[in-house]
Amino acid sequence: MNREQARRLEKIVRSFEGRQVAVFGDIMLDHFVTGKVNRISPEAPVPVVRVTSETYVPGGAGNVAANMTALGAGVRLISIVGDDPGADLLLRRLGERGINTDMVVRDSHRPTTEKVRVIAEHQQVVRFDRESLAPLSPAIVEKCVSNLSKALAACTGVVLSDYGKGMLTNANISKLVAACRKARVPVTVDPKIEHFRRYKGVSCITPNTKEAWEGMRLPPKDGQESIEALGRRIMHALKSETVLITQGPNGMTLFERGCADSMHIPTAAREVFDVTGAGDTVISVLTLALASGASYRDAAVIANHAAGIVVGKLGTATVSADELIGALRNE
Repeated sequence: MNREQARRLEKIVRSFEGRQVAVFGDIMLDHFVTGKVNRISPEAPVPVVRVTSETYVPGGAGNVAANMTALGAGVRLISIVGDDPGADLLLRRLGERGINTDMVVRDSHRPTTEKVRVIAEHQQVVRFDRESLAPLSPAIVEKCVSNLSKALAACTGVVLSDYGKGMLTNANISKLVAACRKARVPVTVDPKIEHFRRYKGVSCITPNTKEAWEGMRLPPKDGQESIEALGRRIMHALKSETVLITQGPNGMTLFERGCADSMHIPTAAREVFDVTGAGDTVISVLTLALASGASYRDAAVIANHAAGIVVGKLGTATVSADELIGALRNE
């Protein structure tokens, strides 16, 4: 990266401060139980974890929102929680991060989604989930769609964060995308496989390699040449402005409508400690950059650097503007 490009990207990152955006999607409570292992249980061939700490942080779309507020943006979060202690704790954690939760709806008929991860010696031992698999009521879904329409009046970017917990459905995805396009607001999506072909007309879709192959119902193939063909196929199927396929240690590849050549971006990670939430970081930073008027290519480069920082941290982490600017300067 030359000095001129670094200055341009730094200016974009500095413009994140005060940027108003909306996140529509599935929020959850990420519960981390951390401990040490010194022996195997006499009751079963499993490790005995001696708990040393427990932490609770916003997960799913909540982590997307947290990533954005950590970079100085103002975020309106549109989602649902249960009417239970988990909801109280999750909303409190979101509020502590400066996230506006006025448009989060309580649903007394379902629990707040919670993922509990047990980590010993920096390795995840087991995860267990508390959640409802029942669909959301039509009235709740319609209320959330209405909330996004209201939020669009003040926002310059929207993320659809799909974790398959009911906020995004085959019935409402087209409505959400159409509302964003009508408002001329860039809309990005972190996809779920079962809804993959429904995200037509979005500004950018950001699947990882596995999601991209499975979303298109194709057997995975190795090599960058196969990724190139896959990206073009997704562009054609979804008629999106761009497709950004994240490839873990192989970086990411951006496909842009009207551009004959894709752009492959090598990974910026110097040390990979934990990939939890890396996809949330990518779409958060990408969307903030687009909301700030950046080109898709500049937005993808900035998002790649952000992901390189966050995978060097343990757990559901975020990146600050200063960290991101530092990484761009040291490129």
